[in-house]
Amino acid sequence: MDFTSSRPEDLFFNAARQGDVATLQRLLQEGVNVNTQDGRGFTALILAAYDNHLEAARLLLEAGANPNVHDASGNTALMGVSFKGYPEIAQLLIDNGADLNARNGNNGTALMYATLFGRHNLVPLLLKAGADTTLRDVRGLSARDLAIQQGNTTALELLPE
Repeated sequence: MDFTSSRPEDLFFNAARQGDVATLQRLLQEGVNVNTQDGRGFTALILAAYDNHLEAARLLLEAGANPNVHDASGNTALMGVSFKGYPEIAQLLIDNGADLNARNGNNGTALMYATLFGRHNLVPLLLKAGADTTLRDVRGLSARDLAIQQGNTTALELLPE
């Protein structure tokens, strides 16, 4: 593929999706804004995190990526990794200031995603970091309610009543 005609931002997003740290570094040195967003509101950090590229996510955070940027649906990088089940990246995001209780367009949170999709490795991590179990989505459901709805007994054991 000929990348010579591609915009630097497009190359940046592709490098994030692929975990291509060398290209990310080069584009950052050339002045690409680390927090630039594509048409769906994704940042390179959101893309790298969602595709489980730990070193790319680390580089982007070190370069000043904001872990609390919301995409067009209101989701953050932490919500994405809570949906996918990537504890190492979740911890990296938390260590770099990710808002544990950020809400998306449906008032969902990272803890709700982890509970809803059975990411039992993330529920204790989010709870230990201080995720609020009392928050409710637009339907009025808490993370515990979602666990009940899904028949997720493991999450129920982890979540306080």
